[in-house]
Amino acid sequence: MMGDKEYKAIIESILFTMGNSVDLDGITAALELGKEETKRLIGELAEEYEKNGRGMRIIELENAYQMCTAQNAYEYLIRIARQPKKHVLTDVLLETLSIIAYKQPVTKAEIEKIRGVSCDHAVSKLVEYNLAVELGRMDAPGRPMLFGTTEEFLRSFGIHSLEELPEMSTLQMEEFKREAEAEVLEV
Repeated sequence: MMGDKEYKAIIESILFTMGNSVDLDGITAALELGKEETKRLIGELAEEYEKNGRGMRIIELENAYQMCTAQNAYEYLIRIARQPKKHVLTDVLLETLSIIAYKQPVTKAEIEKIRGVSCDHAVSKLVEYNLAVELGRMDAPGRPMLFGTTEEFLRSFGIHSLEELPEMSTLQMEEFKREAEAEVLEV
């Protein structure tokens, strides 16, 4: 049989992992304990967080419990959230971005034809990083989405317009294709 310490660790894991509030019945069922015993353990755990000055708190919301940040940490969370995020561009992302930059407006199918592999993940990441954007739909069967670069792309690469991009040779495009094919063979 487990002791209070082990039950509290499980409660902590449940609340941390679920992120949102978890009702008392759900926690009780998971622990296979009675409601009052579960409530007591949650209360003690919440007191321990408070007493020890931890950065997390456990709050009760209409017969449910949630792990949240201690109020005295809010200003620091805001500071970190406001910091610009540095995105790492892998070779795959750079190759996909290059194709979009040189061929825009371009569809995923056209990118895949050049790279020789699926580009869904790469295009999604580039859109998430605000380096590529959906420009609309092509007037063709299936109405595929067209992609192009953004102002953030220009800023990130220190250019004022797409005309400043270096000339892309057919040899470089073939090299992209060979690297993409090699990438597929590695998987």
